[in-house]
Amino acid sequence: MSGDSFGKIFVLTTFGESHGPGLGGVVQGCPSGVPLTEEFIQTYLDKRKPGQGTSSTKRKEPDRVKLLSGVFEGRTTGTAIGFFIANQDARSKDYSHLKEIYRPGHADFSYEKKYGFRDYRGGGRSSGRETVSRVVGGSIARAFLNTLNIQVKAYTLELGGIRAQKLNLTNLENRPFFAADPEVIPLWEEKIKQVKVQGDTLGGIVEIRAYNVPAGLGEPVFDKLDARLAYALMGVGAVKGVEIGSGFEAAQKLGSENNDILTPDGFITNNAGGILGGVSSGQDIVARVAVKPIPSLAKKQKTINREAKEVEFSTGGRHDICAIPRIVPVLEAMVLLVLADFVLLQRRFKA
Repeated sequence: MSGDSFGKIFVLTTFGESHGPGLGGVVQGCPSGVPLTEEFIQTYLDKRKPGQGTSSTKRKEPDRVKLLSGVFEGRTTGTAIGFFIANQDARSKDYSHLKEIYRPGHADFSYEKKYGFRDYRGGGRSSGRETVSRVVGGSIARAFLNTLNIQVKAYTLELGGIRAQKLNLTNLENRPFFAADPEVIPLWEEKIKQVKVQGDTLGGIVEIRAYNVPAGLGEPVFDKLDARLAYALMGVGAVKGVEIGSGFEAAQKLGSENNDILTPDGFITNNAGGILGGVSSGQDIVARVAVKPIPSLAKKQKTINREAKEVEFSTGGRHDICAIPRIVPVLEAMVLLVLADFVLLQRRFKA
C-alpha cells in the first residue's frame, strides 16, 4: 500500500504534486442522493487556497475544482466521485538551487532514503499543496454529514505562543486566521510582522469541534474513534501533536477531577472530548493539534548536501510564514472524513 488512501467505507484516494500538472482524487463509498456541487466544494477550497492574509505565500492558485464523475443533476450517484484541481502558478525554477541540498525540517533527506530519488520542486507529495485534495474529500464528507446535521468547526487557539483568552465562534468563518476570539487578531498580526522581518516562521494550536455526533460511533479496541482521529490529524504534514478532550492536562488531574459525571440531564463536563472507551458519547467531540513552524525560511541556515558537505543556504521561493490559517480547513476536512467513515461503519455493523 502506498498510503495514498484514507478510510474503510468512505474512502479518499489522492494523487498529484505541488509542481506537477495538478492534484486530484477519487472518493468511494459516498451514498447516493447527497446534494453536491462544485460551488459547494469551492467554498471550502477558497478557505485553504494560497495568497491570502499576512502569513500566506504569494503563490496565486485559483484552486478551481472540477468534478469528473459520480455526480448527476446536483446529487451523488453512489459511484466513485472523481475530481481534479490544476496547478497554474508553479515556478519550479525557484527550487533549482535545492536539487543537491537537504532542507532542514523538510522530507528531502528521509524521502531520498526511502525512494533513492526525490522531487525537489517543492517537495512533491510532501508539499503542503497536497492537502488541497483532502479539502475536496472533506467537503464531500461534509455534504453527506449535513444530511444528518453533523457539523464540524475548526479554529485557531494559539499562534506564535499567543493564546486566545476567550472562545467566541460567532462569524468564525469570516475572521482572519479563523481566530477563536477576534480580540487576539491584532496581537497575532503584529507577531507575524515581527517574525517576517526576521526571516523566520511561526507555529500554533488549532482546535476542532464536532457537533451533533450521535453516541455509539467507534470500535472498542484497535479502531477507537479517538485513535482514528489522531491518526487522521497526524497525517497532515505540519502537525506534530494531537490531544483529545482535556488531553495532556488530564495527566495533571485527579481522577475525580477528570471524570465526566453523568446525570439524568447529561454530562456535567467534557474532559473526555466526547469519546469514552473509543466510542462517541453524544457530546461534542473536541480535538486540538500542535502545528509546527513552516520549515522554509528566508533566514540563512546550515545543512549538508548530497555529498555530506556542510553548506549554508536560504530557501527562497514563495512560502507561508505560518501554516495557519490555511491548515485550519484541512484539519476540519480530516475530522469530517473520519466521521463520515464511522457513520457508515456503524450502519454496517449495527442491526
